[in-house]
Amino acid sequence: MARAAKSRPLRDVADLTKAQAKVEHMRLALELEGHDKRYYQDDAPTVTDAEYDALRQRFNAIEKRFPEFVSAESPSQKVGAAPSGRFKKVRHSIPMLSLDNAFAEEDVRDFVGRIVRFLKLDDDKVDFSAEPKIDGLSMSLRYEGGELVTAATRGDGAEGEDVTANIRTLEDVPQKLKGRNVPDICEVRGEVYMTKKAFLALNERQKAAGDTIFANPRNSAAGSLRQKDPTITASRPLGFFAYAWGEMSAGAMPEDTQSGMIRWFERCGFKTNPLTKLCHSVEELLAFHHSIEEQRAKLDYDIDGVVYKVDRIDWQERLGFVSRTPRWGIAHKFPAERAMTVLRDIEIQVGRTGSFTPVGKLEPVGVGGVIVQNVTLHNEDYIKGIGNKGEVLREGRDIRIGDTVVIQRAGDVIPQVVDVVLDKRPKDAKEFHFPKKCPCPLHTDVTREETAAGEEGSRARCTGEFACPYQKIEHLKLFVSRRAFDIDGLGEKQLQYFFDEGWVKEPADIFTLEKRNSKLKLEEIEGYGATSVRNLFGAIESRRKIALERFVYALGMRHVGETTALALARGYGSWDAFHDACLKVARGDEEAMAEMDALDQIGDTVIKSIADYFGESHNRGIVERLTKEVEIIDAEKPKSNSAVAGKTVVFTGSLEKMTRDEAKATAERLGAKVSGSVSKKTDLVVAGPGAGSKLAEANKHGVKVLTEDEWLKLIGE
Repeated sequence: MARAAKSRPLRDVADLTKAQAKVEHMRLALELEGHDKRYYQDDAPTVTDAEYDALRQRFNAIEKRFPEFVSAESPSQKVGAAPSGRFKKVRHSIPMLSLDNAFAEEDVRDFVGRIVRFLKLDDDKVDFSAEPKIDGLSMSLRYEGGELVTAATRGDGAEGEDVTANIRTLEDVPQKLKGRNVPDICEVRGEVYMTKKAFLALNERQKAAGDTIFANPRNSAAGSLRQKDPTITASRPLGFFAYAWGEMSAGAMPEDTQSGMIRWFERCGFKTNPLTKLCHSVEELLAFHHSIEEQRAKLDYDIDGVVYKVDRIDWQERLGFVSRTPRWGIAHKFPAERAMTVLRDIEIQVGRTGSFTPVGKLEPVGVGGVIVQNVTLHNEDYIKGIGNKGEVLREGRDIRIGDTVVIQRAGDVIPQVVDVVLDKRPKDAKEFHFPKKCPCPLHTDVTREETAAGEEGSRARCTGEFACPYQKIEHLKLFVSRRAFDIDGLGEKQLQYFFDEGWVKEPADIFTLEKRNSKLKLEEIEGYGATSVRNLFGAIESRRKIALERFVYALGMRHVGETTALALARGYGSWDAFHDACLKVARGDEEAMAEMDALDQIGDTVIKSIADYFGESHNRGIVERLTKEVEIIDAEKPKSNSAVAGKTVVFTGSLEKMTRDEAKATAERLGAKVSGSVSKKTDLVVAGPGAGSKLAEANKHGVKVLTEDEWLKLIGE
């Protein structure tokens, strides 16, 4: 389940006044209802499990302190969300309710303690059936006379959606129950899921067909099952685990324990989770939870915790329900941002500037609602366990191929290894040795250089520059990107295809495609046609004129980003002047180097990078051929007599009359310097709706704050 709200500091519920709590209670109710709809009805959650759970926990804490806020419409009194309306509604004869959640060991101990006290037992001897919590779509299957008659989703717990035709396509769901002792009316409940292997294969097919890419196996299973056309469901590899029941004919319960019912489901023809275990104490429950967490990555289905249920059914009936959750069961969740898995291999990726990035290839595992297969390993020192700034890998724990590792994913940040489980290291675990040659076909030499200031370790780089095919394609991707030439219709996929075919090896080749098309015949390529090829050539033609700063950035020189490219463009004004200066700098002309050094934001690192770039004949040839195909527009000199010339400006919050990029470009054109942070040196802060910490900093330093309208009035626009 991938559900994320931005984290923000909140006051403790105990410190809220009743009025404050009521306002937050109403806000959280609306927020939770929206998330439930997106998760249960739309199969398109927008926040992670952990963030949803945090919202729900705070909501419950408010209701616990102020029980008068609880009403029949409260999310705490509901299960899931109402059926979407795409399918016929089915009313459950016995409601499908959700389990309460436990997040810490103490929660589990409290759960067991409550059961012992409720049943008034002299000791804590209670048996529990424990099983992995499948992250799928809950389903109720109704059999009459042993024949499947209805299949319905959970919906809001009281009513679900009729997906009988689709469920009939699943091999794991018997059309007729096997064996003897089958009640005349029998509802079997469980989870529809998709294996990780099937999920990854499905997404590859979806991507190739240009269709929706699913975020995780749960969304994939839900989207596959809730199809109007059952043949689409039949084409998707869905599984089903049985683990519970609904209505049974009076007096016809086949077994008297939860574990016995699981065995009965198997005799009827259902698959049940083979990891289900009978536990006899809290310590056994916690040990089972730890064991399943360790196995999580090796399982071919996604799980997000473990479920504990009192084994004796008569005790379940005595315990009953509190609110909308059973007293006899609980879901012990895993931490959503971390998971344990096996590192299968380490590969080297070569970036646009030749830098080597080691990437760990993992046994696929679900983390924070996403299936993770790759993890960054930063650099050679990180793998050796020397450490890397900001990470939490314990010193000395070198990472080896075959290791069991703990990975962490926060928000949209690429996952990283945070620990190595040394007691699980296999005898054949292999140390990884950084290559001395680039993995490209040229096998060019590799150099090591210190990373940027503020980081630890060093970075390995290929010295091949444009000659290295890995760097070539990355340079081309930058060249066509939005901040550079911005060629519509020539994305990474198309560019990679043209590169692999040998049609585009350097930027100038893009602008000669149309001339060569009589031989290439792009319109005959699958996915193209006369119209799309014509549109592509039109987009390329429209980019033959380009601003100097965009052109300089598009060359892809190391350390020359957008801001630096703009400073160089404004400093020299024209391509001829800049090109002449670059050639002189490459020859070591001290006067030219001093002139470049005098420009704003240009220092030794940038000058050396430019010298290296234009000192390479291969690069000069690429630039020469490119400039014959395009027209480079002179840079606009910043105004020196505007109302904001020479001032430092910060934009914060939402701008409603222009984009942030437009505002920044306008300010710089008028001679202002745009900064990303507020300090005593800031002259103006332009604050739109939603302005936060930067606005607070402006008030703290006494910096003048303008609205967007006041800013536009000041600059005369």
